[in-house]
Amino acid sequence: MAQTELVRIEPARQQPAPKPAWLKAPAPVGEDYHDLKRLARSLRLNTVCESAQCPNIGECWRHRTATFMILGNRCTRRCGFCAVPKGRPEAIDFDEPRRVAEAVSALGLGYAVITSVDRDDDLMGGARAFALVIGEIRRQAPGCRVEVLIPDFQGNREAIRMVVEAGPEVLNHNLESVPRLYPAVRSGARYERSLEVLHYARELNPAVVTKSGVMVGLGEETSELLEVFRDLAAVDCGILTIGQYLRPSRDQLPMARLYTPGEFAELKVEALKMGFRHVESGPLVRSSYHAHLQSVTPA
Repeated sequence: MAQTELVRIEPARQQPAPKPAWLKAPAPVGEDYHDLKRLARSLRLNTVCESAQCPNIGECWRHRTATFMILGNRCTRRCGFCAVPKGRPEAIDFDEPRRVAEAVSALGLGYAVITSVDRDDDLMGGARAFALVIGEIRRQAPGCRVEVLIPDFQGNREAIRMVVEAGPEVLNHNLESVPRLYPAVRSGARYERSLEVLHYARELNPAVVTKSGVMVGLGEETSELLEVFRDLAAVDCGILTIGQYLRPSRDQLPMARLYTPGEFAELKVEALKMGFRHVESGPLVRSSYHAHLQSVTPA
């Protein structure tokens, strides 16, 4: 009798679907990119470009534009979309604002974007650091316009007041997603509280331009997005950014779907009808993308 041969069947490996051309960003290369990276390291600074794995890092750093992230590199919240490290942060470094301003001056920036991790352990300390960095940039880089992308400070009005009274040209606070998805997307945040941050900033200083951003592709419905846009318009938010959520790693929420460039164009048209002075909408749009151009759009 012939000996039966066992046939080993190898499971087929699923190859990930290739990214569409409109979702590909240039690789970070070039002398300007390396110069900025060396400068950030020498001054012991963090950039959200690196910490959040932003796809536009190559383009922005080639143009010597970066978003500096103050208050350390560890966030006290665990938002489901974010790749910034989480955990117990170190003490706030109040010399950091001086070093950020030194980098802004060395780069000759005409527009600086400053953001931070959430520091729920020290709300007023976080607000003070934002105020200090605005003041230091005014001192070391006169004429440079400043945009701050702030956390919600748990709705603490004194903290918000401290930042607004420091005089940034643009105050950004992202809603990120639709209210229904907040428990998974923005742990520790509240939709109404974030809207109130933007509303209160305009109350304190009607001259400040407020800005907010949302991600798409997390499972929201178009009707929910449009309602978010209406809520932002109702609190006189001037600038809106709309971008595609891309999962940074397996540790973050999965992506529900990709929006096409045509869908982003349609969202922009609908948002502009609501009265925003500027809307930046596209697959690779992030909060700071083309920020220097957004802020000069006529009211």
